[in-house]
Amino acid sequence: MDQDRLEAIRRMLTTRKVLCLTLIIDGEATASLLPFAVAPGFLAVYVQASSLARHSRGLRAGAKVGLLVHDPDTDDVDPLQIARLSIQGTVEPLERDSEEFNSAADVFRTRFPEAELTLSLADFSLYRLRFDRGRFIAGFAQAYDLTPETFGEMADLR
Repeated sequence: MDQDRLEAIRRMLTTRKVLCLTLIIDGEATASLLPFAVAPGFLAVYVQASSLARHSRGLRAGAKVGLLVHDPDTDDVDPLQIARLSIQGTVEPLERDSEEFNSAADVFRTRFPEAELTLSLADFSLYRLRFDRGRFIAGFAQAYDLTPETFGEMADLR
């Protein structure tokens, strides 16, 4: 993929703060809006969720999820031209007090300092949503398939 497209995807992942998470719970499609932070290497994102939230029931190890991140929908933009990134991923719960959890918590706190409180609460967990494949729509008739290798290329951009 060319550098301009990689930079556009990287910019979307690093400037947008929430994603739409889709998953199946009790046989029904469910969508939630969650804050996210990009994991080192650009192969996943971290999300935080409370065990009291319905969507947490779908965040089990190995579960398949859909993610959507997009540019703003404003009156001056043709809806067909809104850049969007859809990703199919796999859930990896992070065990509290593990090295992985602590590293992810540092990344999450850097992006969301206010998460210090929720990270200390027992009912909040962190999850890595590993990227399996995706699709970047830069605008009408500008669609690009993405692989884990494509996402990994973003880590090398400066």
